[in-house]
Amino acid sequence: MRYILRQHELSAEPPAVASPTVSLAELRRDPERWRSQSGPRAVRLTPTDAVEELAAELPFLSVVEVEFPSASDGRGYSQARLLRERLGFRGELRAVGAGVRQDQIFLLARCGFDAFELAAGEDPEAARRALARYDVAYQPGSSLFAVRRQRFRGAGS
Repeated sequence: MRYILRQHELSAEPPAVASPTVSLAELRRDPERWRSQSGPRAVRLTPTDAVEELAAELPFLSVVEVEFPSASDGRGYSQARLLRERLGFRGELRAVGAGVRQDQIFLLARCGFDAFELAAGEDPEAARRALARYDVAYQPGSSLFAVRRQRFRGAGS
């Protein structure tokens, strides 16, 4: 069964609602058809997709799904940081795929993900607890996910 854990479930923020998700490849094949659709839109990135190709479409997106085919594939972490920090995406950023496991949730959130479609067999309650497992971070991370204290800061801070 598919289960999506959203950080808004831990707060009062309403969920993002989007039309069916299209792949970046599908979007590139027929961008005019995609742009003519009304309502919220969602796109899925595979690990090999270049995030920059999505830049012009970001203002029209409610959800960007980033695929994690396995727990050992970390390219989605970089894609998330690029979307949040360089391209300024503020919609729902959802981690999806077999690699979205409860032991990765905290790290995914630190990279800017705010929704997690858990892999089959993952315990939603364990994933929810994983979000609150640590309250001190050594590395800087997304401002969307707060920690009590940042252990080390960049030079000059």
